[in-house]
Amino acid sequence: MTDSTESRSPYPRGAIILVGLASAVVVAIGISSLRGILAPVLLTLILTICASPVRTGLEKHGVPRGLATGAVILVVFGLLAAFTYTILIAFSQFVSMLPDYASQFQQIGQAIGSWLTGLGIDQAQIQDIVKGIDPGNIAAAVSGALGSVAGITGALVIVLTMMILMAADAVYAKTILGQLKTRKPALVAAITSYTSNVRRYMVVTTVLGIVQGVLDTIALVILQVPAALLWGLLAFLMSFIPNIGYFFAIIPPVIFGFLVGGWPTVIAIVIVYGIINAVVQSIIQPRVVGQAVSLSQTITFFSVLFWAVVIGPIGAILAVPLTLLGKMILIDANPDAQWWRPVLGPTAETRGILQSDYVEEKTARKSAKAQKAALAGRRGAAPPAAANEPAPDEAPESPTAPPPG
Repeated sequence: MTDSTESRSPYPRGAIILVGLASAVVVAIGISSLRGILAPVLLTLILTICASPVRTGLEKHGVPRGLATGAVILVVFGLLAAFTYTILIAFSQFVSMLPDYASQFQQIGQAIGSWLTGLGIDQAQIQDIVKGIDPGNIAAAVSGALGSVAGITGALVIVLTMMILMAADAVYAKTILGQLKTRKPALVAAITSYTSNVRRYMVVTTVLGIVQGVLDTIALVILQVPAALLWGLLAFLMSFIPNIGYFFAIIPPVIFGFLVGGWPTVIAIVIVYGIINAVVQSIIQPRVVGQAVSLSQTITFFSVLFWAVVIGPIGAILAVPLTLLGKMILIDANPDAQWWRPVLGPTAETRGILQSDYVEEKTARKSAKAQKAALAGRRGAAPPAAANEPAPDEAPESPTAPPPG
């Protein structure tokens, strides 16, 4: 199919690839220029997909459609707003306590400056690095990452408005998919699979992230690390960022743990965070999520970097759902492009083939080992039998004649 399609194309493959890459760059730049609008809209889309079964369940239990929709909207938006302003309150407490550690930050900066001077680094660069360790600069950097209260409030207004409109439009989703199924069955199957997989991934990640954040907060409180609640909230948020979220979550508590308790506290934090992260994200989450996210580790990591650059911090948090959305539109909904699926990540068929190949290789190794053992056994049994035989240059002894009677 691919060869015949390429033979019918009047353009060379290289030109098609270059045009496709250029189009992707233009689209990414356009999305980035509209990040202030698209980021809350995409967040609302994912929240609406996750909350849809709750509304459907309420309707099945006799709750009127309008009341069920409104209740779900209020609950989801209330949780989102409460979480957002909890972060703001925790951050304000964090900023207010920074001056108490100004002298310690200064000592750390001096120690780092002396170490860099010994490495032969230019003094101007060292001064820039040391200035970045100042508590005021740290607070300004974090504030810039979070945004102003007015900006956050504006984003929440967009989220609330879009959630109301999307929830109202979602009433017709089942009917519209039924109309499209006869003409575009692949598209309907791709949309259905996408919503189910994203819902499973987000719900499981949210629940496990809450557990991880609570456990981290309790551990930090026990270790008397300042701003434990803020670092617990940070651990919850970073649980949505694959591969690198753990490192962003552990750096701040490690720094403040060192300020209050020295290296023993740092070691304890690293051990606790490592165990919790390993159990939750490496053992529990893959078993629960299953094959809902069929993306390779490389593409998952690249998607985090890509969406973080394009639409900011929300892009890093929603990297997996947004990448699955692009995969659904470009590959899953197009029967001619579905051969790309194994390239983007291991599918169920790929895992089955890998498992069968592993079983065959294991069987072949066992068979070769058994044959080698049997051959060694035959060789080991050969020398005793040969020892009883006469040597070629020795004549056999004649039987002794009986003495004459």
